[in-house]
Amino acid sequence: MKIDNQHTPSPAPIEKVKSKPSTPVSPNAETPDKGPQDVRGTAARMTQWFAQIGVSLPYQGMRANSIETRVQRRQKIAAQRKLSNIESVLEKALKYCIEEGENERLDPDWFYNFANMAEEIHSPAMQELWGKIFAVETNRPGSFSLRTLLILKQLTQKDAQTFRRAVALSSRRKGDTTPKLLTGFYQQPSILAMFRLRKEQQLNLATFGLSYPDLLSLMDLGLIHQTEIESGEWPVNSVVEWRSNGQVFQLSARKPGTTLKYYKFTTSGAELFTLVGVNKQANYIEALKHILLNAFVVD
Repeated sequence: MKIDNQHTPSPAPIEKVKSKPSTPVSPNAETPDKGPQDVRGTAARMTQWFAQIGVSLPYQGMRANSIETRVQRRQKIAAQRKLSNIESVLEKALKYCIEEGENERLDPDWFYNFANMAEEIHSPAMQELWGKIFAVETNRPGSFSLRTLLILKQLTQKDAQTFRRAVALSSRRKGDTTPKLLTGFYQQPSILAMFRLRKEQQLNLATFGLSYPDLLSLMDLGLIHQTEIESGEWPVNSVVEWRSNGQVFQLSARKPGTTLKYYKFTTSGAELFTLVGVNKQANYIEALKHILLNAFVVD
């Protein structure tokens, strides 16, 4: 939320801290990185943020007001802020034209929980996302669970950007609504080659902007399952279509005992996946195909 400079409170006066007489100051002592002007600027920013929620210190112009008056003022500002937030979400929801669904009635419990959470969303970018969710849910009730809303409420803008990067690298098998982050394959050795090393190749997702700490963060948020998954054995010569951000490719296993390795989105991750726009990652798809060619026919 941007800070309105017109209502910026005056920064608190900063007193210089005097050195203790018993502690001599070395002439070679380093000068602190931040000067008085920097400290005043930091204090002003802290004061501005707290002023937006109706909090200021007594010596900053509120000394004459009683505690009851200050509480009432803070409650009023909080109520105004919540109303402003929910109005912004509604305004953004009305911008989306969603195809009419089956005219099912929106669950009242879902709506009131949504409203209580949405009024705490202050960032315009996140309000946009909440508005889109309400537009979709109104036309197709059941698209987003309350669990997904609770996860979404915890997301910071940084988390949302990480999730978008994961979506950009995701693929979906034809007929499956759950996205997956394909990383490579494993090929079980034949009986004659039982004592050979595993034939396994994997991509490093960090090369394409999604580091392992990013994956751990998405796991902690409940958007991706906690462990990497190995698919069941693929039937030889069975062609399966995959789609990744508008790009289509087909896989057919060359030998028995071949499996895909991937990270799977959770139910909540799959629901939020539908809100993120297409962002093609051609380099990732090409690198993935290059690896899979060792075990699959790729078209």
